[in-house]
Amino acid sequence: MNAKDARSVKPTSITPTLYAHQKQSVKFMKPRLEVFDMSDPGTGKTGCEIEDFAPRRRKGAPPAIILATKSLLTSAWQEDFNLFAPDMRVSVAWAENREEAFVVEADAYITNHDGAKWLAKQNAKFWKRFEGGTYIIDESTAFKHHTSQRGKAAAKIRKHFEYARLMSGTPAPNGILDLWHQMLILDGGKRLGNSYYKFRNAACVPEQAGPMPNMIRWMDREGIEQTIAALLKDITIRHRFEDCVDIPPNTIRRVGFKLSARHMRLYKEMENFQLLELKDKRITAVNGAAVYTKLLQIASGAVYDQEHIAQLIDTDRYELVLDLVEERPHSMVFFLWQHQRDALVEHAKKRGLTFAVYDGSVSSTARTQTVKDFQAGALRVLFAHPQSAGHGLTLTKGTATIWASPTHNLEHFLQGLKRIYRIGQTERTETIVVCADDTWDNVVWEDKCLMKNARNDRLMDELKRMAHVR
Repeated sequence: MNAKDARSVKPTSITPTLYAHQKQSVKFMKPRLEVFDMSDPGTGKTGCEIEDFAPRRRKGAPPAIILATKSLLTSAWQEDFNLFAPDMRVSVAWAENREEAFVVEADAYITNHDGAKWLAKQNAKFWKRFEGGTYIIDESTAFKHHTSQRGKAAAKIRKHFEYARLMSGTPAPNGILDLWHQMLILDGGKRLGNSYYKFRNAACVPEQAGPMPNMIRWMDREGIEQTIAALLKDITIRHRFEDCVDIPPNTIRRVGFKLSARHMRLYKEMENFQLLELKDKRITAVNGAAVYTKLLQIASGAVYDQEHIAQLIDTDRYELVLDLVEERPHSMVFFLWQHQRDALVEHAKKRGLTFAVYDGSVSSTARTQTVKDFQAGALRVLFAHPQSAGHGLTLTKGTATIWASPTHNLEHFLQGLKRIYRIGQTERTETIVVCADDTWDNVVWEDKCLMKNARNDRLMDELKRMAHVR
């Protein structure tokens, strides 16, 4: 895509009617300079942001800059501008055309999250036309780390805008600390302070996580959800998906299977060897995580050698996943590693299934076509990596989301299940997580997903209770 993709489109169809909860969101945003929309994935936050921004722009306000995940630049934002504000000119800035995309006259400039680093380097002349405009960050958890380069860049450019909007259906996937830097970007520290360490000491308590003195993890204080919700309620809007969208329910379940005798023997040998290797060493987060990841890889059916080449151990897991796919009309399958993708593709070919892959190796043009093909019913299964396809996509033709292995990333898990379970879905849906019995798969499933999800729900329920508009 090049700079010529910035365009002016005259309305040719009726603008979609907002749902009642979307109208509430827009009403909430109108009088506020700063808003954090924490509504669930699938509730139509993008359309609300456009409906909030477009009237200001039509009255002469400066243009908007929107930061979003790469997969959403065209599939969500550009397409929603076409629907909700077809008179608005949109310029999409990819890494390869960013400079020329920002030269074009447009009402909204949409770029990926890492574009924040490029924006932070621009001079005063560049920023002149944006001063006092609108700054929108979609999936703002991408900036939750206060020490990351793009996190610092996103905070640095905030000063140029009068209106700031953050969006995330999972704003604190790992706990309260995830919120601090997002709020710093939004309000400059007015509500949660401008010191991460002071906030951490106030909101969390240290817990020993290993034998060494520096092996500490910070746990949310009891009842901190109510305190944080009270501090944020004046600028926070939240809608639960189930409260505002009338669609058939989604069920979540684990499907277990036993490793073959050979596979389990190799798994146990590696587990004992890895633990023995650590026995006389200083255990750190780095080597502890390496052991944990290695065991999950082995349980998945392969392991990477020192040259990063996957050594296949067993294919039973992939046979099970494809069996589940064949029992359903259209499915989305999330894989975590390249070897999983390759094995799933190989087995899908053998079974004669129509499929496509959606990950970082696929071009933006091909990704857009893949979504269209899936929604048209041309694909039996879509194999996707959650980093690429875990946000914003609408894949309501599918009725099942299948995880080839459990993910330790709660945000990926919660966002992933809302690709098919969202506005427009007319069928009952299910989320299936495949786990190997008696392996670390079950630790990930029970501790990382179920327990973290419970903590996330407490915070989000409290925000829902205390926010002004429901």
